[in-house]
Amino acid sequence: MRKTWILTVLACWLGSTSLWADEGMWMLPWLQKFNIKEMKAKGLKLSADDIYNLNGNALKDAVVLFGGGCTGEIVSADGLLLTNHHCGYGSIQRLSSVEHDYLQNGYWAMNRSEELPAAGMSVTFIRRIEDVSDQIFPYVNDQMSEADRQKVIQDRIKQITADALPENSTCEAMVRSFFDGNQYLLFVTEKYPDIRFVGAPPSSIGKFGGDTDNWMWPRHTGDFSIFRVYADAQGRPAAYSPNNVPYQAPVHLAISLKGVHPGDYTMIIGFPGSTERYQTSYEIEQTYRVDNPVRILVRGERQDKMMEDMLVDPKIRLQYANKFAGSSNYWKNSIGMNRGIEKLNVLGQKRALEQRFIEWVQADPGRQATYGEVLPTIAQIVKERIPRDRHLQYLNEALVRGVELIGMAAPWNAWIRCGADSIWQGTDAQKLADLQRAAAAKYKDYSPSTDRKVTKRMVAILFDSLTAEERPAFLNTERERFGGDVDRMVDDWFDRSVFASQERYEEMLKHPDYAALYNDPALRFYRSLQEVVKLPEAEQQALKERALSLVRAKRLFLKGLMEMQSDKIFYPDANLTMRLTYGQVLPYRPADGVIYDYYTTLSGVMAKEDPKNPYEFTVPERLKELYRSKDFGPYAEAGDVRVNFLSNNDITGGNSGSPVLNAHGELIGLAFDGNWEAMSGDIAFEPDLQRTIVVDIRYVLFIIDKFAGASHLLDEMTIVR
Repeated sequence: MRKTWILTVLACWLGSTSLWADEGMWMLPWLQKFNIKEMKAKGLKLSADDIYNLNGNALKDAVVLFGGGCTGEIVSADGLLLTNHHCGYGSIQRLSSVEHDYLQNGYWAMNRSEELPAAGMSVTFIRRIEDVSDQIFPYVNDQMSEADRQKVIQDRIKQITADALPENSTCEAMVRSFFDGNQYLLFVTEKYPDIRFVGAPPSSIGKFGGDTDNWMWPRHTGDFSIFRVYADAQGRPAAYSPNNVPYQAPVHLAISLKGVHPGDYTMIIGFPGSTERYQTSYEIEQTYRVDNPVRILVRGERQDKMMEDMLVDPKIRLQYANKFAGSSNYWKNSIGMNRGIEKLNVLGQKRALEQRFIEWVQADPGRQATYGEVLPTIAQIVKERIPRDRHLQYLNEALVRGVELIGMAAPWNAWIRCGADSIWQGTDAQKLADLQRAAAAKYKDYSPSTDRKVTKRMVAILFDSLTAEERPAFLNTERERFGGDVDRMVDDWFDRSVFASQERYEEMLKHPDYAALYNDPALRFYRSLQEVVKLPEAEQQALKERALSLVRAKRLFLKGLMEMQSDKIFYPDANLTMRLTYGQVLPYRPADGVIYDYYTTLSGVMAKEDPKNPYEFTVPERLKELYRSKDFGPYAEAGDVRVNFLSNNDITGGNSGSPVLNAHGELIGLAFDGNWEAMSGDIAFEPDLQRTIVVDIRYVLFIIDKFAGASHLLDEMTIVR
């Protein structure tokens, strides 16, 4: 009876005309101008200055670009940072070994001395954002060639960035293009390279559901990890040193234990990576018919081979965990995107908009002169580029990304070209030791047997999918040499290549043989790949001119759209710069007769355990004990711990780890995924279906406190009870 009542309430919510789904990844400095009135009408209790303030501290100062493609948030005065488990995955994997498998078992630093340096990781703060379009556009005009225009713009950008910072500043300046070159913004950033790994749950919590549940709802994943930012004694960015101290954050996010309910205001600040919502139908059709199908085929086959070995060998599972996750995420995204393009009639909607644009242009001679050739130009360029794009994507997915052996050999090609003497000149004991250390790091996460298996499948795909002229010549001559036996051909490469064995590679460093290295099959393969990709100079120039024509046409198309829809407030496509999106907690209806609730619980975790699929659906015994005893502390609601919830915020890749904030700017969760039914969202926002999947901050604290016994971390947080 109670469940029926709940479903009735949810149905009423879904059918209510007062509900709203706000499309847009908004720039923070212009919230006061464009958004704050509506944000307050939806429930926000803060001012625009509370979120972004050029002359003082604000919420944006607690949000960082984590690594090169995620978001993190500072949650204590001592630089403690939360992000997603999958964002920290690579760092955790690099710190792990078979003996100390932090991916499998989790890790918790019980004091500052146990926090582990995350080599290669950094976080970036945004210090200032400024529109510099008026420092660029007076120097260009529409009579210029696009090549001349771009050169002038780049020269202006160099001057603007040079003038942006005082001498000896620890900040960096960059200028980014928005609206396809119709606006330019300056970003002043500060990067901190000393990041320490503090803690993460085991993958059975942080990656619960694995690839089966990826992009899916209902979800039951505790997708979080914890790091800390360190600085020198003066609080400045500094490379790792045992003398560094925790970064003293001027702003950190308070954490709310109040929970969420349908209709509650939500706000996300983060670094969405890439959207292309102003793409034409011609470009979307290429994505749908060419780009995504190639990616789906090649990555799916590669992942199957990787998983075969990962399931039987713990060492290989650890070596390939991050590689598999990175490949699989975009593979499944491509599947969902194509499904969404078809099911949601994205191409039909785009074509209808383009027809309106054509009619608007034709209604005015001035518009015809400016915009008349824009869409025909884009259509023609896309048609011309598809064959080469398809060719390059096969080579990139199957060889550059697919065959690790080629990547192991590639750095040596430049040395080979210089000749035998130059390669080893000055190779003293120290240099040799450095090369050996680099080799050890590289081979730590490499399984020759797995790569051999993957390579056989990748090469077979190229023989099935490309013509002889499109394939690297090395493949054609080698197949002929082995009478068409691809497996025997690949076995020969791995048996002979110095790069397929750490022992052979290190022996080569000690006793180099130039002739043998030059003729190594991996290097021959790499050189042949370079040759088939390289175009004659005339074709390179034509390709460059075509690219410039596309840049110009896309800029004018979007400029025209903004003129045509002058009553609409446009937001720029995502490009890994800081944005804000606002929305609300909300269930959704994915299909006729189906209503998805807005949250999941720990009970659902227990119900989802699957002994037949332990790689994705194992529940740790400690979590079962807590569930059986109902030892939930202050983190429960209605007798259960809520794990994930939904909002209709507008996010994409790069927003992973972003703070989800309530109306008071308090942290209520971490964004970590989108939903399957709206996977075409990067090219077309779907207001009825688009959802953000969030790990409830109460589940995060429950795991830290009750599961891990790391309550000292909570002691330094500001928790609103």
